[in-house]
Formats: sequence, structure tokens, C-alpha cells
Amino acid sequence: MLKMEDKKAKFLRIYSNIPDNLREDIIVIIDEKTYSWNAAYFEVKNNSKICKKILKELTVTKII
Repeated sequence: MLKMEDKKAKFLRIYSNIPDNLREDIIVIIDEKTYSWNAAYFEVKNNSKICKKILKELTVTKII
């Protein structure tokens, strides 16, 4: 299982390769709220409260 920092690094690598026109696509739903690539990036980059949930769900769904 990946450590939190490894998940963050993997997410950021994938995000950097996503075309700009796809970054508004919804990739995850957490607590009935949708997150696009851009919204997830903001949460991960700022290490917000929801960051761990987003990274966990993206790992479970094998997006990262």
C-alpha cells in the first residue's frame, strides 16, 4: 500500500500529464460532493482536510 506522500506524488505526476481540456472532468465524489482534476489538485496541493479521502478513493478506483 502506498504511503500518503507517495500517493500525492503519483497524483501530481498524473495531473501534470492530463490535457487542460480534461481537467474539469469529475474524477471522484467524496461526501456527496464532486471533484474535478482541478479541484482535487487544489485540495491535494494545499493538504486540506479532504485530501486523504480524495487520494484514498482515487487509489481504490485505480485512477492513481
